[in-house]
Amino acid sequence: MNILDFIKLALFAITRNKTRAFLTMLGIIIGVGAVIAMIGIGQGSKQASIAIIQNMGSNMLTIFNGGGSSNSARGPMGMGSVPILLEEDAQLIERDLSASTVVAATPQVRANRAVIYQNNNTVSTIQGSGVQFIQIRGWEVQQGRFFTEQETKGQAKVCVLGTTVRDTLFPNGEDPLGKIIRISSLPFEVVGVLESKGAGMMGDQDDILVAPYTTVMHKIVGTDRIQNILVSAQEGKADLAEMEITALLRQRLRLTPKDENPFMIRKQDDWVKMQDQQASVLTTFLAMAASISLIVGGIGISNIMLVSVTERTREIGVRRALGATRRSVLLQFLTEAVVLSILGGLLGVAIAYLIIWVLKFTAVLPAVAEPWAVALGMGFSGVVGIVAGFLPALKAANLDVIDALRYE
Repeated sequence: MNILDFIKLALFAITRNKTRAFLTMLGIIIGVGAVIAMIGIGQGSKQASIAIIQNMGSNMLTIFNGGGSSNSARGPMGMGSVPILLEEDAQLIERDLSASTVVAATPQVRANRAVIYQNNNTVSTIQGSGVQFIQIRGWEVQQGRFFTEQETKGQAKVCVLGTTVRDTLFPNGEDPLGKIIRISSLPFEVVGVLESKGAGMMGDQDDILVAPYTTVMHKIVGTDRIQNILVSAQEGKADLAEMEITALLRQRLRLTPKDENPFMIRKQDDWVKMQDQQASVLTTFLAMAASISLIVGGIGISNIMLVSVTERTREIGVRRALGATRRSVLLQFLTEAVVLSILGGLLGVAIAYLIIWVLKFTAVLPAVAEPWAVALGMGFSGVVGIVAGFLPALKAANLDVIDALRYE
């Protein structure tokens, strides 16, 4: 007998008791479906997170105040206790490194303040920056214009709104250009509206108001120091830009080789790698948790196959008496277990695709159907079938012919 004959026998045996076969496959169906769906959710979340990071700007680096062993564990959000960065550092970086690695650089100052227009108000992120902000962040002005270099130098009270702030302050579709809003108690003229960017790592990117950093620094925050510097590196040169910026700032600060950097640089690629690592751990954990169902399904197949061998003892005896070898009996029952497992795997794949489609259609969770996850799930189901079916098949092959023919 060839393999096709064994498969036909397996399908015939399975269809003789459809309900029992389906219940046996249920563990495999759930296991394969869960593995593929969980991997799809993990990979979809990873892709969505990376897309959000990349949407924040192209080849972007951020230089933070603070650094060394005392601040490294706290990360960028904990920096700023040692304000060593100067607004002139951004000009220095752009001037000295533009020929090699840097496209643009701008000082930044951030604050959360109440923004008011007539009876409407909101608390938003006030982003103080230079004219290079939209170039570095890859942001377009949807309406009006961005503020100028002259307005930055003159500490002009002008601003550009994100769409979330615009919609909150001007809910009836009123044109915000030229209107005077108040940030805390200071009047600012709205000169532009940024295009919508959607969600970001820290929340809604459109919940922002951008103004000249000199104005925010001196008139809103009340300081003469910037908080960080935003830099855009040339394509593919982010790592080299980081090294050159580090060397330039260390030279400006006159640090010795033994001195730690009193600043820290975070590249966009660092955020992507970190997110990738976190997503990979999450995906692995979800897949391992879902694979437990495959193990349970394998136990179910092994149990049913043992019952099947017992029920078909007389049939096995007749086949052996008619000339069937131990090897052919072994292959018959092993094929039956594998076919049972593969059919369950195929149904699991169909259910996984349905789950992923529903998640994408309803926008509940980002999920993608990964071909390698399907191959992994089907591979596992096949292995489970072989492992689960081997012991029952061996038991069937080792039955004594005379005892099997006498079995009632």
